Amino acid sequence: MVYTICIGSNEHRKDNLALARKRLSELFPDIRFSAEVDTKPLFFRRQALFTNQVARFISDYDTDEVILRLKNIEREAGRTPEEKEREIVRLDIDLLACDGKVYKPEDWKRDYIVRGLEEL
Repeated sequence: MVYTICIGSNEHRKDNLALARKRLSELFPDIRFSAEVDTKPLFFRRQALFTNQVARFISDYDTDEVILRLKNIEREAGRTPEEKEREIVRLDIDLLACDGKVYKPEDWKRDYIVRGLEEL
C-alpha cells in the first residue's frame, strides 16, 4: 500500500523533524521526503512557526498499524495531550492518504502539502 503522510512541529522543529525522518526511514526504508517548509500556524493563538514536510512510502502494514507506529514516534519526541492544549506541537505525523483513500481532505488544499506532493 502507498501511504502519504505529513510531518509537522512548532517546538524544537529541526530536531523533531530529524527524529521523525530517522524513525520513519528505519520503519519504511523506501520513504521519500519533500523539502521542509516553514509555515504560520493556521488555528493557534500561539504564533510559533511550524516546520512541515510531506512524505510517501510503501508498506504492507495496514492503516491501523501504520497509525500506531506514527503515534509512537510522536510520543518518542515528547508529545503530550497537555502540551497540545498549550498549542505546543513537538511532533505531529498525520496520515493523509493510503492507496488513494484520503483521510484529511482539508489538508490537501494547503499550499505546503500541494508543493510537497509535487516534489514527490
